[in-house]
Amino acid sequence: MKKFVLVLIALVNSMGILAQSSNNSQVEDQLALKRLVDTFSILADVKDVDSQILLFTEDAEVVSKSGGQEFVSKGREEIGKAFAGFLALFDVVYHLNGQQTVDIDGNTATGISYCFVTLIGGGKKNQSGVRYHDTYVKQNGRWLIKKRESDFMFTTIEDMSK
Repeated sequence: MKKFVLVLIALVNSMGILAQSSNNSQVEDQLALKRLVDTFSILADVKDVDSQILLFTEDAEVVSKSGGQEFVSKGREEIGKAFAGFLALFDVVYHLNGQQTVDIDGNTATGISYCFVTLIGGGKKNQSGVRYHDTYVKQNGRWLIKKRESDFMFTTIEDMSK
C-alpha cells in the first residue's frame, strides 16, 4: 500500500510538471505572436520590406479592406511589391499597436490585433484605426503570418500644407 501511495504521488507530481510545461509553452507562443505583430509594424515604420516579408509564409495572403474596396496580395513576392509601393507614398510611417488576442492550437493560431497608423506624405497626414485578423503557423519553431486581413475601420485625413 505504501508503495502504491508513493507511485500515485509521483504520478500526480509529474502531471503537475507537464501541465506547468504546457502552460509555459502557451505563454511563450503568445509572447512570440505578440512580438511577430509588433515586429511587422516596426519594420513597416522603417520601410524594411525585405525583412518584413520574411514574417510571412511563402504562400501567405494579405487582404486589405479600406473604404469599401478590397486589395489582395498572394505570396511573399507580390506582398513585398504591394507593401513597397504603398510605403513609398509616405515620408513618415508610424504604427502604434494595441490589444491582441490569440487562440493557439498546436502549430496554428488565429488572432485579432488593433493598431493606430499614422501616414504622412504629400502634405497630408492620414490616421487610421486598423483591426488585423491573422492566421499564423509555426514552421521550424518560428511563428509566421499565413494570412492577414487588414480592416481599415476609419481614416481621417488632415491637410498639413497650411
